[in-house]
Amino acid sequence: MIGEAIKPSVAWTMLIAAGLIDVAWALTMKLSQGYTKPWWTAASIVALIAFVWLLGRALTALPVGSAYAVWTGIGAAGTVLLGSILFGESITPLRLGGVALIVAGVVVLRSAPG
Repeated sequence: MIGEAIKPSVAWTMLIAAGLIDVAWALTMKLSQGYTKPWWTAASIVALIAFVWLLGRALTALPVGSAYAVWTGIGAAGTVLLGSILFGESITPLRLGGVALIVAGVVVLRSAPG
């Protein structure tokens, strides 16, 4: 797979996976407590390497602007939602509205040609 062209459908799958792993990276970075917890630190570094690799591969077949926006949207929305569930971070109607706007933007970018 390295060095080979990938199909757009595979690239989108890799991009979505990169976004989800980005969420895991953010959560493990928090759990590492400033990189003072060895196991969470290791998990954070592994997640970082994984999402950067997947994002890089996806960018070989996708437009950079759309792909980057979708990746960051998945990461931002997922981290806000899981941060509220796992860490008790506030989740207000305004924050939920922001997440809804992010998701709507991701859907529009994914659906747009080019």
